Order: sequence, then C-alpha cells, then structure tokens
Amino acid sequence: MAVVDTIREKLQAAFAPTELIVADDSHKHAGHSGSRPGGETHFSVRVVSESFGGASRVERQRRVYAALADLMKPNGIHALALTTLTPAEVWQEH
Repeated sequence: MAVVDTIREKLQAAFAPTELIVADDSHKHAGHSGSRPGGETHFSVRVVSESFGGASRVERQRRVYAALADLMKPNGIHALALTTLTPAEVWQEH
C-alpha cells in the first residue's frame, strides 16, 4: 500500500474527519535532505475533525504525529505539513 493511502487510513480511523486531504509532495523536494528516489517522504495533510475542538494547534499536531508514529520512524516520512481544523473553523475560513 502506498504511504499516502496508509496515512489516509490511519487518520480516518483516529479522527473520523469530515475532510481529509493527503498529498504526496515528495517530487517538490527531490535532491533535498530526507528525499529518496522512490519518493513518499514529504506530505501535506489537511484534517478537519470535531475531535480537535478545544485543543491548541500544537496539541492537534501532536495527536496527528501520534496517529502516524510508526510512519515517522527513521527512513519513513521526512516532512509533514499539517493543517488541523474543526468544522467550525473551516466555516470561518469562508
């Protein structure tokens, strides 16, 4: 299974998000630290979940990192750009 699919699966199980977008940005980092020839090292993730209510931005990110802990080990995901919101915060964006 591709890493992007594993990320989706783990975050879906952990947060039951109303919106989940996972993008593999590895091609943008070719030749940079942490990149590998096969890619699957740099990702952007947007998670919208009620479970983030009352949590600080840092706490939300800690929860995501905890859900993906086994993928973050050496030679795993090198970089993860996170956007973590509640549905109410998404509404405020518009």
